[in-house]
Amino acid sequence: MSGDAVDSEVVDLCRELVRFDTSNYGDSSGPGERKAAEYVATLLDEVGIEARLYESAPGRTSVVADWGGSGPTARTDRLLLHGHLDVVPAAAEDWQVDPFAGEVIDGYLWGRGTVDMKDFDAMLLAVVRHRQRTGRVPERPVVLCFTADEEAGGHSGAEYLVNHQRHELEGCTEAVGEVGGFSTTVRGRRLYLIEAAEKGMAWLKLTSRGTAGHGSMINPNNAVERLSAAVARIGAYEWPVRLTPTMEVLLATVGDLAGTEVTPETAPDLIEEFGGAARMLGAVISNTLQPTMLQAGYKVNVVPTEATAFLDGRFLPGYEEEFMATLEELVGEGITIEALSHQQPWETPYDGALVASMERSILAEDPEAIVAPYLMSGGTDAKHFRDIGGLRSYGFAPLRLPDDLDFTALFHGVDERVPVDALRFGARVFDRFLDEV
Repeated sequence: MSGDAVDSEVVDLCRELVRFDTSNYGDSSGPGERKAAEYVATLLDEVGIEARLYESAPGRTSVVADWGGSGPTARTDRLLLHGHLDVVPAAAEDWQVDPFAGEVIDGYLWGRGTVDMKDFDAMLLAVVRHRQRTGRVPERPVVLCFTADEEAGGHSGAEYLVNHQRHELEGCTEAVGEVGGFSTTVRGRRLYLIEAAEKGMAWLKLTSRGTAGHGSMINPNNAVERLSAAVARIGAYEWPVRLTPTMEVLLATVGDLAGTEVTPETAPDLIEEFGGAARMLGAVISNTLQPTMLQAGYKVNVVPTEATAFLDGRFLPGYEEEFMATLEELVGEGITIEALSHQQPWETPYDGALVASMERSILAEDPEAIVAPYLMSGGTDAKHFRDIGGLRSYGFAPLRLPDDLDFTALFHGVDERVPVDALRFGARVFDRFLDEV
């Protein structure tokens, strides 16, 4: 393996991808992904991989390409490697650097998307381009997919491809995407987390209607009061701990290091062993429901007819029924619940040849490490791609991170950045991984 060539290109590609402002505001505004998609297509075309562009709406562009699939032991089951091209918006005035400049400072590449997820896009492109140039093409057929709109639920990207360009994905039996393979440090040991499950998503709108009137008068049917009480109940509720198979494996791994048996009672303490990563992992041992927006009224002395609240709900695999029943109980009478986006959770067994290949590729570069699965609190395009029957999905964008880096805080955060060495490490690991797929 010629790691130097992959190492050198992955950083340059990530910088160039960051410089495309693909901010996704969740509505029809924003620049879209078209320019970044054309850049990715050009990179693939340069090495003889034919890329196809699909637009669900003007500017909302995804890239699909076929790679590999020939040779004496060629397989028919296809592997889907996917990443998204959009990013969440960034307010430049809050950052130390221009979030779309792709600057390298003190060993870090700074910019919106360096963590979520143009880092993995760059790893994938650098490795595929190098292998194509040097004739190291996998005998297993691979689908390369770079999508639009993941940051707004994937409806104009992955979901569009599944519903309207399904032929591009037929025959895929396994998929690898974002938010996994990064390291955290527990009791002095580096532990790499491979995503094997995701919570379901319920973005909700609550609407309370009452009687409009003068703010100086008694009003027993105040929409704001009713809604505020419901939001307060939601915020104060403590969801019970529920351990899914994926988290039982992860916490058992940590329990071995800490000398603690895994139970629902010990799980919160074991989560704290992850330091900064507990912010994310603490959210995957229970359902969660967070109030995120409130809207009501138009003048201080007028009781409005209507008040609304928006909630970000996430439910564990196997616990949607409990989530919905608890939601209705907390909201109470006189408030309507509207689903703005509803996506199912998923969980893939952490076993098989693909998992073994991911583990071996990490341990070849970091022999003293531990590798284990985890359940992700957010959502990825895997939710849509799993609608292709029988698809086993994992998140594997490998990064070896400094012990003192609060990595999970950088997802959608200010001053998002990734260590240059971690990018190079990830490219080497992914190159090894593709040797075995």
